[in-house]
Amino acid sequence: MANSLNTITVGGVTYNAAAYEAAHPKETKKNDELGKDAFLQLLVTQLKNQDPLNPQDNSSYIAELAQFSSLEQMTNVVTSLEDLGKVVNNIDTSVLVGQLSSMIGKNVDWVNTINEADAEGNPITRKETLTGVVTGVTIVEGDPKIVIEAAGESHMVEIGDIAHVYEQPATE
Repeated sequence: MANSLNTITVGGVTYNAAAYEAAHPKETKKNDELGKDAFLQLLVTQLKNQDPLNPQDNSSYIAELAQFSSLEQMTNVVTSLEDLGKVVNNIDTSVLVGQLSSMIGKNVDWVNTINEADAEGNPITRKETLTGVVTGVTIVEGDPKIVIEAAGESHMVEIGDIAHVYEQPATE
């Protein structure tokens, strides 16, 4: 007769535990966080392995559970604040795009930074001021930019590079 400690019964059929585990491997996933299930498993293991003649006081288990609950609530608050920060950033970007769209049709001067190399191959940076007309506003990788038409070319310009915004002087 098989040892009952080395068998497993599934659906009324008894299997050898080692053979069953080999035929039905457990799915494991990487989990770097200590979640609720892991905490409860630790608690149950702790209860199973305590000395029955000298059991641990229940108040220590309650204290551990309270600490874990507090940690979980703090984690939830952090997640909520991160989500709120994303919403605020989206609102800020929308407002900024609305404000920048009032620049469409106006003339702007902006500073264009050019990174080059000198004759010896050393990096040099030079700046030039360009002038054009704002034709649109766009968002590139989350950053709002001004679309400017200058000398038949379209340029996407960072907001911080704009030096001057002005109306086209009226001609008589």
